[in-house]
Amino acid sequence: MPNIKSSKKRALQTTKKTLRNQARRSSLKTAIKKVIVALELNDADNAKALLIAAESKIASAKGKGLMHRNTAARKISRLAKKVAAATRTA
Repeated sequence: MPNIKSSKKRALQTTKKTLRNQARRSSLKTAIKKVIVALELNDADNAKALLIAAESKIASAKGKGLMHRNTAARKISRLAKKVAAATRTA
């Protein structure tokens, strides 16, 4: 445990930030997983709607520094490509 006041404050800030980031990362993964599950169930219309929500979450994570911009672009691209393929076949 830190003894210096600024170190104590930094430890508290780190704990808060860690919890916040874990929550954001979890909701991001959930949004992506919902799109994939909808695609597996051949629900293309629902997948389109969920894709929009997932893109928003990914963009938000990128803006918050939770994810690198290229990683965010890659994830959005791959999801969009899967949804587009599913809507063509449906």
